Amino acid sequence: MSTELRSASAGAPALAGYAHALLRIVASYIVLTHASAKLFHVPHIAMFDGLPLVSLLGAAGIIELVGGVLVLIGLFTRAAAFVLSGELAFAYFIGHAPKGNFLLPLLNSGEPAVLLSFIYLFIAAAGPGAWSIDARR
Repeated sequence: MSTELRSASAGAPALAGYAHALLRIVASYIVLTHASAKLFHVPHIAMFDGLPLVSLLGAAGIIELVGGVLVLIGLFTRAAAFVLSGELAFAYFIGHAPKGNFLLPLLNSGEPAVLLSFIYLFIAAAGPGAWSIDARR
């Protein structure tokens, strides 16, 4: 094996840790935009106008806000990511699957919920990665 190939392979685990952290940060940003739209109407989405906090969507917004911030900064990451994974799975089964085509999220607009649910399940299993408060503790 050449020296170039060995040195590239040796750096792969370090790069994976940074990619893992970027996945955590970007997924949290996405969930925080959903929370912000539900709770603060920024960005404005008409279906969230007049959303009561004491409702399924209101509770989802609170879970997304708290969990999104915790996972973003990497604090209590595994627990927060596990809760977010469950919340997003619940969102799929309650909000998307009843529209039909249970096994085809493409047809019921459920791809984001499914994908984010599995991203957060991965983060819950693998931990926060680099650039996290949990990694420093």
